[in-house]
Amino acid sequence: MTKLLLSIHVLASILVVGPIAVAASMFPRYARRTAGEDGHSAGATVLLHRICSGYAIVGVAVPVFGIATGAQLGVLTDAWLLTSIVLTTIAAAILALAILPGQESMIESAAAAAADGTGTGDGADTKRAAARLAGLTGVFNLLWAVVVVLMIVRPGSTTGA
Repeated sequence: MTKLLLSIHVLASILVVGPIAVAASMFPRYARRTAGEDGHSAGATVLLHRICSGYAIVGVAVPVFGIATGAQLGVLTDAWLLTSIVLTTIAAAILALAILPGQESMIESAAAAAADGTGTGDGADTKRAAARLAGLTGVFNLLWAVVVVLMIVRPGSTTGA
């Protein structure tokens, strides 16, 4: 059972968190292009946001199967796993409370400006918002990278690495 849970956890991590990391990283670049009236980029930002938000919902499976695996292995109180849980929670909070709303805000601003016929508004505001999203996404991705390293190295683990 442990091998099955671990396999599902690892597959979910790769197939769910990976697309979020890539799509969220690409979003700011396409959002900046949207400020230049590129209709293709506007469609791309909507698609990238849908990927991020859709996969975020499915992403709940990653910690669920991770905790189930940890329980099977009897390592739920190990420091490396607790640290991973905290970092995962922080990454999820950044995604849910900052990245996804930031993407929505940029999409809505671009759509409103396009509907008004005024273009996409102040390019400086768009660039600042895109830079902020790029930074937040970098932190999100870095947190996941640290979690992956902790899962592989498992410092202090007695279950072997």
